[in-house]
Amino acid sequence: MNILLTGGAGYIGSHTCVTLQKQGHAVIVLDNLCNSRAVSLDRVAEITGRPVIFYPMDLRDRKGVRAVFEAHTIDAVVHFAGLKSVAESVEKPLIYYQNNIDATLALCEVMVAYGVKNLVFSSSATVYGNPETVPIEEGAPTGPFNPYGRSKLYIEEILRDLHQSDPSWNITLLRYFNPVGAHPSGRIGEDPSGVPNNLMPYISQVAVGKLQELAVYGDDYPTPDGTGVRDYIHVMDLAEGHARALEKITPGSGLVTYNLGTGKGCSVKEMIAAFEKTSNRHIPFKIVGRRPGDVPSCYADPSLADKELNWRARRSINEMCADAWRWQSMNPDGYPL
Repeated sequence: MNILLTGGAGYIGSHTCVTLQKQGHAVIVLDNLCNSRAVSLDRVAEITGRPVIFYPMDLRDRKGVRAVFEAHTIDAVVHFAGLKSVAESVEKPLIYYQNNIDATLALCEVMVAYGVKNLVFSSSATVYGNPETVPIEEGAPTGPFNPYGRSKLYIEEILRDLHQSDPSWNITLLRYFNPVGAHPSGRIGEDPSGVPNNLMPYISQVAVGKLQELAVYGDDYPTPDGTGVRDYIHVMDLAEGHARALEKITPGSGLVTYNLGTGKGCSVKEMIAAFEKTSNRHIPFKIVGRRPGDVPSCYADPSLADKELNWRARRSINEMCADAWRWQSMNPDGYPL
């Protein structure tokens, strides 16, 4: 298939690009590089032995996006593009709503114009908010705590309305939990700007000496050790989940929703211990106040994806830590400028 990846130069997008290219798909990437680097795609080409067609472009540039659809026969779209920081979304909610929602509207408008009706959307477990029970099933109530999560939920609702208006659309909503790790080659990985918002790159940068210590946001949650519990999933498992979702899309497959996670919760302190063991590095940390928008515990029930996509997360916490450390130690400052 010819597959368009929006936001394909980013962390999850670049790893999914590797998986799809190795499966023989032709991948076209559209990315405005606001929180990614084009060099990631050069390294994807190095890993796969195949160049990536890349358009440095904002999705809200409707004229530009139409030109991409004019130049290529697109069979399906995987929509990763969007701002993604929970903390930043609390500080700058209007930017998150304007960027994430308008970009999706622009994409869908162009897809309608060119008759492309196969879409995999990169949603998030943040749509569940503070879950009533864990593990979380897809039918659990939604109620995101922060603008980032709400932007994802609003996009899901837009896509449901689109499918309702035209059932010939085939849409898969992938709610994934906490992506970590890197490609085992160490050539691509997570490269956040400034102090990381996510736990694994924060730990990695402390381990490599780029940051002095890790800030642990709260140790008074109602969890076994007081720190937040999350479902950490290896980014390559996540990439394979997108590939399975694309395989599942067929005429008449409709709109479906899947959790992509391991089904197991891991606390911040447990992750620190696993990383220390794997990297043989000490991770100094300090306890600071809770972050707005964080919830105590959040992990998936991934059984529906197992049943319908024949997908399950296979890589362990130790593999996640080992691959993250390999990426960080080989690229202490991330991708070159």
